[in-house]
Formats: sequence, structure tokens, C-alpha cells
Amino acid sequence: MVKNKKFILVKHFEGEIDKSCLKLEEENVPTLKANEVLTEALWMSVDPYMRPYSAHLPLNSVMIGSQVAKVVESKNERFKVGQLVLGYFGWQTHTVWNPSEMSSALGNPYVLPDFGDLPPSLGLGIVGMPGLTAYFGLLELCDPKPKEVVVVNSAAGAVGSCVGQIAKNKGCFVIGFAGSDKKVKWLKETLKFDAAFNYKTKDVSEALKEAAPGGVDVYFDNVGGEFSSSVLYQMKDFGRVAVCGSISSYNADHKHLPKATIIQPPLIFKQLKMEGFVVTRWKKRYEEGIGQLLKWVKEGKLVYEEHVTEGFEKLPDALLGLFQGENTGKAVVKV
Repeated sequence: MVKNKKFILVKHFEGEIDKSCLKLEEENVPTLKANEVLTEALWMSVDPYMRPYSAHLPLNSVMIGSQVAKVVESKNERFKVGQLVLGYFGWQTHTVWNPSEMSSALGNPYVLPDFGDLPPSLGLGIVGMPGLTAYFGLLELCDPKPKEVVVVNSAAGAVGSCVGQIAKNKGCFVIGFAGSDKKVKWLKETLKFDAAFNYKTKDVSEALKEAAPGGVDVYFDNVGGEFSSSVLYQMKDFGRVAVCGSISSYNADHKHLPKATIIQPPLIFKQLKMEGFVVTRWKKRYEEGIGQLLKWVKEGKLVYEEHVTEGFEKLPDALLGLFQGENTGKAVVKV
């Protein structure tokens, strides 16, 4: 009998990620019924969205998350044994699912394209949800033009590193912010950002005045908070802002958050366009996005880095590490 290991959310997180909120359990995998598929996880993802989304997850449910999994048994003609599938199956090693009954706010399972010699874990990163987030969020909402100044924060993360590189491919002047000197060095030397700063040691406003004295055209925001207020006041007329994340407040008690910095003046007088988004807005265009991202990776126009944690049981540690800034590039767990 095949055994499934799974992490159950037994208590909602309060403040920082607390590993005691997750409980490891084991169960027998049921026999497949008609149209069902059994997959075994190979790679699993940890992402910032898990923190806010998990607040709405019923207790004693499997912790949310995506995985690259291998089809090990199938009674559905659409999915063949041996295929690699990307699915939001949560934190479990084995999943029995019926494609006709799957429903996920983040997207339904799909068979990964041929990655060639590239690792299948890229389906969780630069050729997956983070890459699609960068691709559609930047190009659809901000429409960057050659020589425009593009600013991205959390720039050494899975989404931010992709945003910056796409902007460079479009001929933009790219400024990135990250949380360590090592990450800043990676942005400059490996990803070829035009400028990069450690926001922990360099004032954001001063950094922008130094790197972009004429102002900012495009801002891709993964962080929110005071950081974003500083950038908005440095933007040019008719600048565009894509609000992707607010990781600075995900662990905060919203009852005690400080009052928002006044952002209306730059929005009004600089006539800025500021729009929040969730990548599933472009669900019907995922195939297009994945195809273009994969092409750029194979051409060397998108460079990737993975922060790999070994072992299914280490998932809680990997999630905690993500919020502590341990990762450069995409954080994944090798099951």
C-alpha cells in the first residue's frame, strides 16, 4: 500500500511563520476510480502568497502549494503514466485527483512542456507561476518602452529577478533592490541590472536620486509599505505601477499596522497609473506565457537561480526561510 505524507494546517499563522501550526501526517493512498490520476511529488514550491492565502484555509486542511509531480497511475486518457504535471495539490507527497473535478483559484493541473535538459523544477519558478506573474504583470500593466527606467523590489526573488530581466530584454534601464550585499552583487554581475541597492543599508529615495535623477517610469512592487511610498514620490509624470505583492505586511497584525503614508499627491499630480493584480487574470494565456519564458531561458535571455531545500519534511523550514530572506531566486523543495 502506497503511503501519502501530508502537512496539515492545525492553526492559522499569527505574526511570523510558526512551524508548530503545521502537523505532519501519514495515510494510505486510496485505489483509483474511473477518470482519476495518481501523482507523486518530485518538487514543491514555497511562495509568499502562502502566508495570506493560508489565513482563509480551513483548519485541518492540507497546506496549500504547488508541485511538479509525476503521473504514476492513471485511469484518465488525458494524463499518461510518466508525464510531469504542475498542480496545486498542496503539501502532500501523493495526490489522487479527477481532472474533471479539479477547481483551483490558482489554476488547474497541466502537463509540463518539454524542458529538454533544463530541470523540471523550473515549472515552479521562471517557467511557472512566478515567471508568468512577471511576464504578464510587467508587460500587460506597465508596457515598458526602450530606455525607460524600471524599478523592482525583492529583485533577487523568483518574481523580481524575472521582472528585471524581461525589462532588460525590452531595452530598459533596470534598478533592483534586495536585502543583502550578496544579492545586490548577483543582480549586477549575473543578471546585468544597471543598478542595484541593499535597501537595508541604503535609503530608497537617495538610491533612486542617485541612479535615476530624471525619475522612474515603471515600478513593479512586490513589497508595499514605506518602500513603495518612497518610490512613488520619485516617479515621472504618467508613470505606471504594477502592485504584485505586499510581503512587508504579510506577517503583520493588520489591526496594529501604522497609518498609510499619504500617496495621493504623486498619484494625482504625476498622473500615475497604479494597478494591483493576480496572475490568474491571464489563465487563458498561460500557454503563451510559458512558451515565451521557456524560449527566453533556452536562448540565455533569462537566467535563473534556485534555492533548493532537500526533503519533504523540510517544507516548513523552507517557508520560514523564504520570509527570512534566505533565498536567491526561486525557493523549491526537492522531495
